[in-house]
Amino acid sequence: MKKVLLFGALFAFLGLAAYAQEEEKVTDEDLTKYANVEVTFDNYVNSKTEELKAMILENEIFQGGARYNEIKAAWGDEAKMTEANVTDEEKAAFEEVKEFQGSLQGVLKEYKTGLIMDEEILGAGTYNKVLAATKEDPAIQEKLDTMIAEMKAKQEAEKEDTEEPTDGK
Repeated sequence: MKKVLLFGALFAFLGLAAYAQEEEKVTDEDLTKYANVEVTFDNYVNSKTEELKAMILENEIFQGGARYNEIKAAWGDEAKMTEANVTDEEKAAFEEVKEFQGSLQGVLKEYKTGLIMDEEILGAGTYNKVLAATKEDPAIQEKLDTMIAEMKAKQEAEKEDTEEPTDGK
């Protein structure tokens, strides 16, 4: 009886081991999906960074960013705030920028989680599989990095091709 149980346990173990090995193989399609998520997320981060820059540079109160830097240096120290003559209007504008900055981490996390969890885009299983494979095998990480770099280069080339032509002035 013990032999039968051991024999059955051995086959069950081998079956699980084979299943685990099959599941862990990362395909080029998996890497492409993962790379696409990374590039998409990077583009989103860049757009949010540009939005933040615009909030500062285009706000007349901050005078192109110079006043923003003065307020930022004095922020939190009442003596410095008084010395820099920070007005209530400037405080409100600065707090609005700080609030936007504070919300960015949550917004970015939510966006990336949405990309990962969407089975049509990537899927959590594929994400975890690729992530584990990149940690275990530097060659896979290198291949992924190359794919990401190629995707970004292609986007940049397409962006340059679609820019408005200038009249040379």
